[in-house]
Amino acid sequence: MPIEFPVSPQPTRHGTAWAACIALAATALLAGCASAPKPVACADLKGATVPASAIGLPTQGAAVVTAEVVAPAGSGMAATGAYCKLSADILAADPQAPRINLVLNLPVDWNRKGLMFGGGGFNGTVPPTNGNIPAGPDNVPVPLARGYATFSSDSGHQANALASQDGAFGMNDEAVRNFSGDALKKVHEVAMALITRHYGVKKPERMYFVGGSTGGREALAVAQKWPDDWDGVVALYPAWNAASLGLQFGRITRAFAAPGAYPNQAKRRQLYDAAMQACDGLDGVADGLISNPRACNARFDPATATVRGQPLRCPGGAESGDTCLSDAQIAALNVFNTPIAFGYPLASGETQYPGFNTWGSDLGMAGSQPLQARVTFLALGTAQPAQPMPTGANTAPYGSVFWDQWVKYFVTRTPGYDSLSLDPQNPGPWQARISTLTGLQDINRTDLSAFQARGGKLLMAHGAADVLVSTRATAQYYERLQATMGAARVREFARYYEIPGYGHAASTVFNAAWDSLGALEAWVERGQPPQAPVVADSIGVPGRTRPLCDYPAWPRYSGSGDVNQAASFACAAP
Repeated sequence: MPIEFPVSPQPTRHGTAWAACIALAATALLAGCASAPKPVACADLKGATVPASAIGLPTQGAAVVTAEVVAPAGSGMAATGAYCKLSADILAADPQAPRINLVLNLPVDWNRKGLMFGGGGFNGTVPPTNGNIPAGPDNVPVPLARGYATFSSDSGHQANALASQDGAFGMNDEAVRNFSGDALKKVHEVAMALITRHYGVKKPERMYFVGGSTGGREALAVAQKWPDDWDGVVALYPAWNAASLGLQFGRITRAFAAPGAYPNQAKRRQLYDAAMQACDGLDGVADGLISNPRACNARFDPATATVRGQPLRCPGGAESGDTCLSDAQIAALNVFNTPIAFGYPLASGETQYPGFNTWGSDLGMAGSQPLQARVTFLALGTAQPAQPMPTGANTAPYGSVFWDQWVKYFVTRTPGYDSLSLDPQNPGPWQARISTLTGLQDINRTDLSAFQARGGKLLMAHGAADVLVSTRATAQYYERLQATMGAARVREFARYYEIPGYGHAASTVFNAAWDSLGALEAWVERGQPPQAPVVADSIGVPGRTRPLCDYPAWPRYSGSGDVNQAASFACAAP
């Protein structure tokens, strides 16, 4: 018999216990029994349903599709004990909309806490729920191994071959609302119903959310929209104002699509080397990291810079091979470095999206390190933006494919539309639709009073060399938070750190490893705010560390000591 939530007593293998309770107890005692439901075995959860009435946003309810006991597996910090793995479908209210796929892991040795993983890009697949958190270190157990009930979803659509870049679901209104945030609430409530039923408890003792990029936006969304559901969230490199970022993608895409404007990988290396030559020492030591990007942005100009004694700009600004940049390429890179301003009102209230820390960031250089291909994919790719937009093995910049899909499916809902023809600063007949989308996708409320009042804690971090989601945008969010609530009050429940050399979720320069979940636990559960936190590099110089400085401070070399140790650096004010 399928299990429906909420569940009333019924003939099951626990029926005898219920009968005894009824026979022996007075009304008050019966209420006590009912408040402590008996656990339900993993196999018995297959076919369990959660009615639409138990889910706070419109659905047609949910059902568990599979339930299996997974044996202990793995080794070291990735080793997990036995757990019950559930997959469930949350059915859309609109029969034409796709379902939400949910995966929930229920460990035998449960720590009485739950953890939701955020997604990435346009989502469309369920992120691994038995692995590590974004930027999680490999020297501490993964969340499932720590005893967390872990869960996540595809946010309400199933991606095609473009995976996280697939925006085809944007043709359906409910799918767009789910991706924009509604799925987060629906998934949380279904997961809670299944967690409480399996373990026989009223609710978990703690609930946490950890995500990066789109998952970082989702982390901020749950703190803003449903603060009573969460005890703490980690938002890494968050694409919080997603639609505004998409408009900036459009501006940048059109710039790099201009004739001769797209720099190949060899030219990107020349730019990187020139910026490092000019800016590496601004943090007090030449250590292969630009720890003070604001100073670099203020002083570096590709039109006048040199690299290994030669001008970075090609002679006369004309294309002259791989050792220099043409004026067309410098112009496009300056677009990348500068903000987009919206000359029309947006429903989200945003008026701009900042530029990126372009100088000294890895825009997708050639390299033999295995992670370099991933870095390139998330940066400028290997093909110039064009119509149709290049994808696959030789792909346009990630943001360009994202823009192309957003225009085709979210904005115009015309799959054959030429996205390069839409000017994000003068969208003409598409202005109203774009405005509406910003109201859905830009998660930009900066009054987190309700989240703070219930004891919620927020940790934010962003790589200073991110060229897919602007570090400057995250700084803007944090500054707005301080302006809205007051810096002293924000410090009671939130921290923001910028990580030198770290790109978007991956880097061959400084690949960040930080136990943000451990830091969140200490703050929420033991009242211990972060004290002198440290981030480690797992690839560039494996094992080197840097202090995580409270924004806007940055790590400056103290003048002596091992340059690979955080203890040799102090957090400097801007």
